Amino acid sequence: MLDAQTVKKIENFVYSKPRSVNEIAEHIGKSWRTADRYVDEISREYGTIAIRTFRGGTRGALKIAYWASVEKLHSSVFQEKLMRDIENARRKEDFSAFDIFQHVPDKNKKASIEKSASEEKSDLREWISHLEKAEKQLLIFSGNLSWENIRSKESDLFSVIEKLAKRGISIKVLSRVDLASLNNVEKMLSLNFKYGKDVVEIRHADQPLRAFIVDNKITWIKEVKEPTGKINELNKRLFIFYILKDREWVDWLSRVFWKIFSNSVSAQRRIEELRKLKQS
Repeated sequence: MLDAQTVKKIENFVYSKPRSVNEIAEHIGKSWRTADRYVDEISREYGTIAIRTFRGGTRGALKIAYWASVEKLHSSVFQEKLMRDIENARRKEDFSAFDIFQHVPDKNKKASIEKSASEEKSDLREWISHLEKAEKQLLIFSGNLSWENIRSKESDLFSVIEKLAKRGISIKVLSRVDLASLNNVEKMLSLNFKYGKDVVEIRHADQPLRAFIVDNKITWIKEVKEPTGKINELNKRLFIFYILKDREWVDWLSRVFWKIFSNSVSAQRRIEELRKLKQS
């Protein structure tokens, strides 16, 4: 079983330089399979270690673990500036996901635009198909988790999330945890009790992204443009959906998530205080 002491031992070992799973196994005195499982769990649960496999699918495949902390968050000046913009923003209107999308190579991205008065009419079938294929982890940037109450014949995101929770997929969420979002947050956390697994973890954060990251492989980002009421400008609400499959940018967004997540307060702590507030 992976304990805090072993986590720290592996993190310290990888911090100095990238290590193969075999090196980590020798360092902690465990089998390759156990070390591999530990590294996957640390990557999934803590976000401090990232993993890359070279020559995958061959007998000479090499799995490397490397430090994925804030110090190595950015690989370009664009990413560094975007991180500052995200940190300085609080609501979705304060940041445009297009600023990320524009830097991703054409072959690794796609976008769709829908004019609609309501999000319930959005076509999310393609994204739901990606969610359903999750194998290990789902990271969610949210505002107040209002999407979990949206249902249509074609789309029911909460139902998909519930199925992932039932399968034991790790689900980490950034969302505001306040009086306005309390019911939504408690509904999401109820999946832990329903299935007897601590698979959903929520932390409070005011941040502008509305996105899902599946297995650190693919990202779906939603952006909403409201009508301005001005001549020659938007006269209808626009929903813009971006899908990114670029390894570098999906990896970067995952690190952005973990940076915010690691500095945020747990939902449980906030809920306790909010309940006291409601009682008073």
